[in-house]
Amino acid sequence: MTDGGVSTAKAGFDRRLIPPMMLGSILNPVNSTIIAVALIPIGAALGAPPSETAWLVSALYLATALGQPIVGRLIDIFGPRRLFLAGTALVGVAGLIGTLAPDLAVLIGARVLLGIGTCAGYPAAMALLRSEADRTGQDSPAGVLTALALANQTISVVGPLLGGLLIGAGGWRTVFLLNVPLSVAAIVLGALRLPKRPAPARRTGMAGRLDLPGMALFAVMLVSLLLFLMNLRAASWYLAVITVAAGAAFTVRELRAGTPFIDLRVLGGNLPLVATYVRALVAYTVSYAFIYGFTQWTEKGFGLSPFHAGLVQIPMFLVAMAIATVTGRRRGVRAKLLIGAAGQIVACLLMVTLTETSPLWMLLALAVIFGVPQGTNTLALQNSVYYQADSERIGSSAGLLRTFGYIGSMVASAMIAASFGQHATTSGMHHLAWLMLGAGVLYLLITVVDRSLRHVAQPER
Repeated sequence: MTDGGVSTAKAGFDRRLIPPMMLGSILNPVNSTIIAVALIPIGAALGAPPSETAWLVSALYLATALGQPIVGRLIDIFGPRRLFLAGTALVGVAGLIGTLAPDLAVLIGARVLLGIGTCAGYPAAMALLRSEADRTGQDSPAGVLTALALANQTISVVGPLLGGLLIGAGGWRTVFLLNVPLSVAAIVLGALRLPKRPAPARRTGMAGRLDLPGMALFAVMLVSLLLFLMNLRAASWYLAVITVAAGAAFTVRELRAGTPFIDLRVLGGNLPLVATYVRALVAYTVSYAFIYGFTQWTEKGFGLSPFHAGLVQIPMFLVAMAIATVTGRRRGVRAKLLIGAAGQIVACLLMVTLTETSPLWMLLALAVIFGVPQGTNTLALQNSVYYQADSERIGSSAGLLRTFGYIGSMVASAMIAASFGQHATTSGMHHLAWLMLGAGVLYLLITVVDRSLRHVAQPER
């Protein structure tokens, strides 16, 4: 028998699911990174200063950080197929809107829609992995989890290079137009290969299952927090107040709700998963600070062209892929996390020694060292959530992992702004490196004291 084109017979992992899983999961990272090289030409074409075009980055981060756990919860209830198809269709619509946008406001709106549309891919992939494990009675192959991490990691690094090629060939609108064929391919693959799931037996009470008040309070809390992190100044104090108030109301609501959006009682009883989320926030803070902050210094402080600054990142990409490939089939995560923490610390110490007169090979060596945590951390954090999360909430749990990662990106942005000010100077880069080093040490400490990691993904004896 088949179910939506996927065999229901108990066998090994159905590898026909891999192409739509991979394609859906990369829609978010490709749109997160490809815009980096388009900001200058967009500003020149639409007459917008950098302070305004920056919202093209922030809008997608805000929409994604908020949407990931919400869409993930919808996947838990309705199954991955419907949300995957709806989300990838929205990506195509947003791509068309961006391609035809007459002004910056419409373009920002398209980025918001892209953020929402790309929210389904990663939680859907994690839900499919868990459902396949339940169907076959076997853990999902480590190689599939590794491939998922590699696909996201690869596209994150390749995104700016791809964007440069597209802009050179057809202008900045091509970075939006790219979403149309990607959307069509994802819809076709999803419709043909993703398993169908029976509709909920009762539509009544669906609002209760969705916990709309909890989602609304979560939205207010998260948006106010991210806006505060993006505007760290005295005049923004009210955003911190709103965050605290919304957070308190959200906590009360979730503890009282019969079917909470985020079950804080279960989450509070799953301290290993909470520790994983905290680790993700800290790890991505260091990662984003390097990718965006150090890259700015290589252009402004060291004097590289944007193209050559991008090439300096290539060793990190190659090492990360090699590390993830070699370690991916090893089930444990603790060793990966410890290696990643050590790599971050060593890299930050090297950053402190760099100046505008340093030889180019030192920048390349730094990229090589940073490739180690890039290759281990993403994979280990993803696998941790897969094994630690409640199987009934794997979609929303995976979405929360991405949310904490995006909060880390906002913390990194605040660190970069505080360190550089108006210019990416060498002294500012050193200040940023010390902040990153503090985060790296914190990441190491959280990992060392977490005894539960010894048992994550280890076979039972």
